Amino acid sequence: MALPLKIEHRVGVQTPAHMIWPIISEIPGWGEWNPLYTKAEGVLGFESVLTLELSLPGEKPRIIKPMIADWTPNEQIIWRLNMFGGLIRTVRYIEVEALTETGCIFSNGEIFEVPLQGFIPKRLRRSIKAGFTAMGEAVRDRAEAAWKAQGGSAT
Repeated sequence: MALPLKIEHRVGVQTPAHMIWPIISEIPGWGEWNPLYTKAEGVLGFESVLTLELSLPGEKPRIIKPMIADWTPNEQIIWRLNMFGGLIRTVRYIEVEALTETGCIFSNGEIFEVPLQGFIPKRLRRSIKAGFTAMGEAVRDRAEAAWKAQGGSAT
């Protein structure tokens, strides 16, 4: 029986939500700023396949090829990935939630469906969480810098 495991990072961003979308939707540009996906190819489109170099802290980088399952401009990107011959299936999400005109939450996480929750060791779970945190903070920093450069300020 498969048990779900969710790993997520959420961070407050002091910019309008729409400032984040150009950062996360330009997938080939991720390698310039994204510590989790250090190389990236592909475009947003239903069922399009991305080629990403996943660089988890403390782990050897590896190439993954997730398929976009859904996306909504200014809100979310969702992809699916099967690993180890389908033994592990994941749903990865990147979400932007507007809170105010100049503040939002950036979330990124993954839901793992594995035969036994213990199949993903705690060390790897910590590495995944650290990677999500690094990506979230990089998005926040990039969006806030762009907002400030446009003369915006948090309220």
